[in-house]
Amino acid sequence: MSDLTDLYQQVILDHNRRPRNRGVLPKANRVAHGDNPTCGDQCSVYLRVEGDRIAEISFDGQGCAISQASASLMTTQIKGKTALEARALFESFHHIVTSGEAPEDISDLAAFAGVHAFPARIKCATLGWHAALEALSSPAAVLPTSSS
Repeated sequence: MSDLTDLYQQVILDHNRRPRNRGVLPKANRVAHGDNPTCGDQCSVYLRVEGDRIAEISFDGQGCAISQASASLMTTQIKGKTALEARALFESFHHIVTSGEAPEDISDLAAFAGVHAFPARIKCATLGWHAALEALSSPAAVLPTSSS
């Protein structure tokens, strides 16, 4: 196994074992839920959008290591970005998982290049991304807060 393949596997394993930005975001003003009935993966994405920027993001859900690691990595990549920048990152990520071609500037997103060899897993890898894009395209909503 090459060093690059080992690195990629470590990135996925790390994000699956220690997901970043996991949990419900209390101050979210956008939310969307993704469901992959084929394998049972579920992912809700919570955003706090200020203007056109993603000020905060989190996800919650359950599923395979690919879906959970991808959602975790996605939150780290699009936080602070505009909706347009987030969509561009998704397009790059989608190209990686469907073609297996890693970008020239090696980033953690390239860890998912191997997914292309397993077409059924592409939905797992993109589930959180689709939910985030749906949340970004939804009008801002006032979400209920828990009573204290």
